[in-house]
Amino acid sequence: MPTDCGNSLGDFFGTFGIWIIMLVALVAMFFFTSRSNKKRQKQYQSMLDSIKPGSRVRTIGGIYGTVTSVKDDVVFVSVGPDKARLVFAKSAISSIEDAPVEATIDGEIVDAKK
Repeated sequence: MPTDCGNSLGDFFGTFGIWIIMLVALVAMFFFTSRSNKKRQKQYQSMLDSIKPGSRVRTIGGIYGTVTSVKDDVVFVSVGPDKARLVFAKSAISSIEDAPVEATIDGEIVDAKK
């Protein structure tokens, strides 16, 4: 009787073994992908929460500017040498920039701290 049980178990894994391995691999891939996405979303939310007046930011459209004020989900950004004031949703901010540079009307890039 044990040999019959061993053969039936071997037949089961012979028939369904590749499907079980594929299913386990798919579940593992889904787990690791969702985990990294949650970590990335948490970092992005932390970055958005740290935006304050005076922060240099880049929008998802590639506009660089300095935050002048933050109200709830709205960020006011001054851009360019004439300090044009633009209004963005907080979610439109792509990153906080470290380099304090700004472009002039002539296209030159200058240090904004001077």
